[in-house]
Amino acid sequence: MKIGIATDHRGVEVKQNLTNYLKELGYNVIDYGTNSSDSVDYPDYAFKVGEAVASREIDFGVLICNTGIGMSIAANKVNGVRCARVLDEYDAKMTRTDNDANVIALSSRLDIDKLKSVLKVFLETKHEPSERHDRRIGKINNYEC
Repeated sequence: MKIGIATDHRGVEVKQNLTNYLKELGYNVIDYGTNSSDSVDYPDYAFKVGEAVASREIDFGVLICNTGIGMSIAANKVNGVRCARVLDEYDAKMTRTDNDANVIALSSRLDIDKLKSVLKVFLETKHEPSERHDRRIGKINNYEC
């Protein structure tokens, strides 16, 4: 499984830690940047990962910024992306089972062990098809411009 990962300048160390962790778990990880603490614009990186998910170059995306909010807003502008800002394992599970999210946005302020746990739940949880959730996802997909 291919996982794309990107961050803004506030999450470089977290991104490296999560990249190493994902590789230990056996995932193929593609790094979309940034790799410097120099200030950058987070939408540039969210769009890169979002476009890679939408084109099926990668299976899932992982985005990191100070809160995860900005990255999630930007990624959700890419058609075909369902990005959720996730803070705990429950959110990670629900966004996969119910919403079939394909990108996760994380806060660089969370403890690295918490981030690893959240990310593992996200990647290991399968979407659970159901009439009501699939109908809702279909409405989102149909609304995209």
